[in-house]
Amino acid sequence: MTTSLTLGRKRGARAALADLLAAAVCGLVCAAMPGAAHAGLAWAAGASQVASAAAKASGPATAAVGAGLPETVRIAAVARPAPAGKTVFAGASAQVAQDRWLEAELGKLGVRLEWVPVTTNSVAAQVNEAFASKSIDFANYGDLPSIIANASGLQTRLVLPGGSLNNTYLVVPPNSTARSIRDLKGKRIALHRGRPWEYPFARLLQANGLKLSDVKILNLNPQAGAAALATGGADAFFTLSDAFVLEDKKVGKIIWASKKAPEDWKMRAELWGDSAFLQRYPQVAQLVVSAYLREHHRAAAAADAGREHYIKSESLGGQSEDVVRRELAGDGTQWKDRWSPLFTPAVRAHYAAEAEYARQAGLIARPLPVDALFAPQFVKQGLAQLQLQDYWTR
Repeated sequence: MTTSLTLGRKRGARAALADLLAAAVCGLVCAAMPGAAHAGLAWAAGASQVASAAAKASGPATAAVGAGLPETVRIAAVARPAPAGKTVFAGASAQVAQDRWLEAELGKLGVRLEWVPVTTNSVAAQVNEAFASKSIDFANYGDLPSIIANASGLQTRLVLPGGSLNNTYLVVPPNSTARSIRDLKGKRIALHRGRPWEYPFARLLQANGLKLSDVKILNLNPQAGAAALATGGADAFFTLSDAFVLEDKKVGKIIWASKKAPEDWKMRAELWGDSAFLQRYPQVAQLVVSAYLREHHRAAAAADAGREHYIKSESLGGQSEDVVRRELAGDGTQWKDRWSPLFTPAVRAHYAAEAEYARQAGLIARPLPVDALFAPQFVKQGLAQLQLQDYWTR
């Protein structure tokens, strides 16, 4: 197994597609959203970094190439620095990397496994540009960035749902009198536009009779949003579990969380694959999906033990163990259901509603047929191979 810090692969004519994708999405976002220039700069910066790295040539061909297989399978996943200079991945990708089953199975075919780390502050930009430049084959990342990418001409497919369902939080300064989103009408709210938690924020507004235009959005990445809240530059901040860190530092207090809200309000980060890769190398794609299925089942079946293993794994990846426990505490989603890989009507409805929201919010220019985003055949075959066809339906 290798861990690439370069996203390196040949660029050539694909660079044009990458640049067009970045420019198209940035243009749509910047034109449609107040304060979106920051997001555009973030996208452009991420694209520039990945494009520069992608200019490095690939290594010599292996026997796998001669056998009609790829030389390497490249999976992008959120990573955090760990002690001794190591890179540790988050979520299900961490379990797959640690288990090394996928590495071994690919090795039997003469195919290498390469993990491509992406940073938390610009996951969407890095992953979408890497997909566009053919620098990666799979990525475990968010739903809304995937919708934006496909609406901009990129061709990726959801190959494995579930495994994330993170909660979202509304945070205000400690001395704020606001008790709900309604008290923040007309106020400055830090939110990173185009990221997976924008849709839950829109649902929260809608449920309280508000629209995006009823608040002043500060389009800031999570680090900048936290800083704005701490220094008085924002009246509120909508984010993920880093909300607990802000409470611990006495610079914020949580006034709303999605733990008891409908599951559709949670942030989804799932496994996506390059459409051309899936069509050209279905045997290899099946191994990747099966590896994630194994870890989903392991986590779900172990109940309390699986939950503890997940918590420890996340803490090794740079998350505070206390924060991970507080994120899971009181969550309304059953632990087994959290890891469900099934393409259910609820999953389709979620993506359909989110795609329509993206269109109405100006994040995409035209309607997106969501059924074309799904490639359920790999989960179906993987569950059959693992004899788990009925596990998540019982």
